[in-house]
Amino acid sequence: MAQHLHILGICGTFMGGIAAIASAAGYRVTGCDANVYPPMSEQLSALGIELIEGFGEEQLRLAPDLWVVGNVVTRGNPLMEAILDRGERYVSGPQWLAEHVLAGRHVLAVAGTHGKTTVSAMLAWVLECAGRSPGFLIGGVPTDFPVSARHTGSELFVIEADEYDTAFFDKRSKFVHYGARTGILNNLEFDHADIFDDLAAIERQFNHFVRIVPRRGLLVVNGGDPALERVLTKGVWTPIERFGVPTGWEAGAPDAQGGFEVAWRGASQGHVRWQLLGSHNRMNALAALGAARHVGVPAAEGIEALSRFSGVRRRMQVRGRAGGVTVYDDFAHHPTAIRTTLEGLRQRVGQGRILAVLEPRSNTMKRGIMKDALPASLAQADRVYVYSSNLGWDPGVVFAALGARVRCADELEALVSAIVSDARAGDHVLVMSNGGFGGIHAKLLGRLQNAAAA
Repeated sequence: MAQHLHILGICGTFMGGIAAIASAAGYRVTGCDANVYPPMSEQLSALGIELIEGFGEEQLRLAPDLWVVGNVVTRGNPLMEAILDRGERYVSGPQWLAEHVLAGRHVLAVAGTHGKTTVSAMLAWVLECAGRSPGFLIGGVPTDFPVSARHTGSELFVIEADEYDTAFFDKRSKFVHYGARTGILNNLEFDHADIFDDLAAIERQFNHFVRIVPRRGLLVVNGGDPALERVLTKGVWTPIERFGVPTGWEAGAPDAQGGFEVAWRGASQGHVRWQLLGSHNRMNALAALGAARHVGVPAAEGIEALSRFSGVRRRMQVRGRAGGVTVYDDFAHHPTAIRTTLEGLRQRVGQGRILAVLEPRSNTMKRGIMKDALPASLAQADRVYVYSSNLGWDPGVVFAALGARVRCADELEALVSAIVSDARAGDHVLVMSNGGFGGIHAKLLGRLQNAAAA
């Protein structure tokens, strides 16, 4: 009889991915979450995984062989308290994955403040096109695959290596569990102010990650990131390839469509033909090419695969057009990501007007840790609309430097009304949030359509 796992916090992208992988590996899987909601609930139900809403201690009657605990679970959670009282066996999601799926495989782990999901999707796609059929767990939905996580018989496994903590009982970053043989260090800035005191604390976790990559492995590192260089000076025993510098992997200037030349140590490797926006995506591509080459995929083959890469949902995704206005959805929620996303869109639309819509939703943003960097990050926008609900700081003061370009509203309908009132044919509305933003995309498109028909 298959071993039974019950997963607490199953509807998060990471824990839902573990559930899908465990099910494919032959385990009986059930799970619970505070809110059982699409799209993850639909994906898991399609796999035959029973979902329970809430964390009631009556779930003890399921009597699983093992409880797998997500980092959304804290002390005081009624089910977790009952598990502890009964002395039941439990483990964190990252530890279970490491011991039961990743052990014995060549793990390619993608770490960094920005771009983890996109690089992981690029890397998995390159390996797929090369016939390597990798397993993967990606923290978003790659357009080129029907799922965000899968288990295969391949020796290769691509994982988005998050620096967030593992569980309430294990405060190490998730990525120290994965046993990476190929590690990508994409960039490093301060984030996650709810668990890290400062940038030095995050650098320490990155050094823990670096310290356990074997000497026969490879680190593919952003050569222009000073924080990553500080991490490496604390101790590294693994060969390093840098990207974004002439001595390593380098991207040429983009052509009119966004394609670019790739060079390795000054020698051309080929031309990526794609329409992804921004210098950050060119850097992401270099990271993926370096990691893929480490497991035997030549750069030319990787470049050809990237020329057929479709992207990741919620990364500059066009949600629709109405009344001549294009509405985009993007996950950007950190000043650096906001700036690079806007720069990429500006490159594409030229003199077209950009209306930037921002929900400062992450814990770091709500606390105002980086609020002073936000006005400059929005410089490329012609108009700025800020959803100011539940902020611990005054957006009117912070964005005062933008003058009449900015509108703040603490009610979603008021924000939508302001955008629709200002928008005109030919505009580009870029919505940036790491959450659902109250379904604002559909609201905007519906109101814009109605306005055009009036």
